Amino acid sequence: MRRRWSVLGVAACVLVAAGCTSEPEEAATEEAATERAAEGEGWTVLVYSIADTDLEPYLLADLAEFAEVGSNENLQVAAMVDRAEDYSSDPMLGIDDWVGAKYVSIGQGSAEELEELGDVDTGDPAPLAEFIAQGIADHPAEKYALVISNHGAAWPGVGGDEGSDHSVLSLEELRGGISDGLEQAGLDKLDLLGFDACLMATYETASMMAPLADRMIASQELEPGHGWDYRAFQVAADDPAVDVDTLGKSIIDGFAAQAQAQGTGADITLSMVDLNRMGDVDAAVADFSDALSERAADVAPVVGRERAEVLSFGRDPDPTVDTHMADLGLLAAQIGVDALDVSDQADALIRAINDAVPYKVAGPAAQGASGLSIYFPPTEDLLNADYASVESAQAWGGFLSSYFEAGSAIPEDRKPSFETADGEVESYFDDYGLNLEAVFDAAAEDNVVWSSISYGEVGEDGSVTFFGEEQAEVSDDGSGTVLGSYDLTAMTISDGVDTSYAYLTVTWGDEDAGSATIDVPLAYYAPGEDEEYRDVTLTIAFDPESGDVLNETYYANTEAGTYGELTTDPEGIIVPKLLVVAPDGTESWEPATDVGLFADLPNLQYGFEPLESGTPLYAQLTVTDFGGNSDSVSTEVVVP
Repeated sequence: MRRRWSVLGVAACVLVAAGCTSEPEEAATEEAATERAAEGEGWTVLVYSIADTDLEPYLLADLAEFAEVGSNENLQVAAMVDRAEDYSSDPMLGIDDWVGAKYVSIGQGSAEELEELGDVDTGDPAPLAEFIAQGIADHPAEKYALVISNHGAAWPGVGGDEGSDHSVLSLEELRGGISDGLEQAGLDKLDLLGFDACLMATYETASMMAPLADRMIASQELEPGHGWDYRAFQVAADDPAVDVDTLGKSIIDGFAAQAQAQGTGADITLSMVDLNRMGDVDAAVADFSDALSERAADVAPVVGRERAEVLSFGRDPDPTVDTHMADLGLLAAQIGVDALDVSDQADALIRAINDAVPYKVAGPAAQGASGLSIYFPPTEDLLNADYASVESAQAWGGFLSSYFEAGSAIPEDRKPSFETADGEVESYFDDYGLNLEAVFDAAAEDNVVWSSISYGEVGEDGSVTFFGEEQAEVSDDGSGTVLGSYDLTAMTISDGVDTSYAYLTVTWGDEDAGSATIDVPLAYYAPGEDEEYRDVTLTIAFDPESGDVLNETYYANTEAGTYGELTTDPEGIIVPKLLVVAPDGTESWEPATDVGLFADLPNLQYGFEPLESGTPLYAQLTVTDFGGNSDSVSTEVVVP
């Protein structure tokens, strides 16, 4: 932002260019900057709106919400808005459509353009730093908030600027850009740092951002496209003395109320993190990680079982698309119950998280969420090598290495192996549907962390096309008996013209939550695209008692590796993906139909159709240990 220099002092530029800045002069400049930052009363909110993505329409709506509050003597709102070329041609608060970035002030019902910035790479920390410094210089206040709005990816960062080769701000770049901007403005830290983006309420993020702000607000789960309700900032407009906790609670309550009104409230999360308490969380994570690492061979089976069932976020049936983010507080709590030799460290971590998360909200499908998640891929082959470079992940990364080493050291005679002859499995039908039962070698029982029943059909070439997987039950009597049940229905999606089968996994929530979740893998082809597609997950929260759908949202994995609600052209094509296992065991996700469905998302219809009598059915029972080793038994039956 070129204009920054005219505000922060031409004289300083001249002195630096001449190479003659003295220490007293530098100190005077810093002191003057500090005085400028401290001027004014009330709040200044800076919005870094990375709208050069498919979320542009949603982000414009967010700014319109802000304009319903508008700036006044208590609240000043400034935004850097980087717009895309293709997703919206709507004006923004009286400013005609544009491509590139503008620096604007948000008034009541309107916006004033302060500077035309042109092509800006919002994934570069320098423009973020310049915006912060400029915004503070132009809008002095007593308290400052920064909101970064767009796609999120948890520890890999935030953004995905499509006009700059899908550039993303990593956690290190976020910290550097914010820190540089605050230093230029003469401000020690922000009062509030917010991420209106998916998945950013992670331990890794909070630990890295801790020096930069007093509070952080972010979501553990994928966020619906409407994001926050910025009318919640009315409390700051009404009262210049409102404190950060009151403002934070208003933001979280506003988000929950808007989600409820728009039918997206079943699986939302949003938490406020006291970053001043992250030092205690860091210490507790390090102690917990070290304790787990030291006892990895003994506790790995317990850890694996709890990881397989703990509340997780950004799920997808395709493990290469799944984000592998687990709720840290719930994970520690469950491990501490079953692994008593690390229970002290687990309890200390739970207390630290509870102290650091003073306020949060979670829908029924995310009930019990602690407010912070952490990266935990179930097997080493799914580990992203870039995680090792995340500064805040060193202790936890060390534990992950120990966990994976323990998994690779499982002896052959303690890996899962079914005892049934020739891979046979007992099968029978009852009023519920099909049941499969088999017994695996008891020597592997302690290491088994997951069991499932999957179902599909056999092709002429011997390959199996699966259209669903659900958790099976392992008996707790030590017999190694596994029972899986399937209700003999198949999920379908229809656009009113064509209908396609769809693959699903079912996640059963807390018994008291009254909600369960179906995740469906899809591909979205934009109009004119025949080969390039975006991975999409359809998440449906439903009431397991009544079967009523509570909400449904399509989330897309962007080319940048970040996540957000899918925006489609109704003329585009949605194609469900099915899991195909070749005769040699090779797995791939293939289109369920050659035709596809029109991507008019609000009008797509879902059904669960009973399989017709006489339908040939392939069913498989699988058990997996914490090292990723598995064994399966299967049968072919005919639906009665």
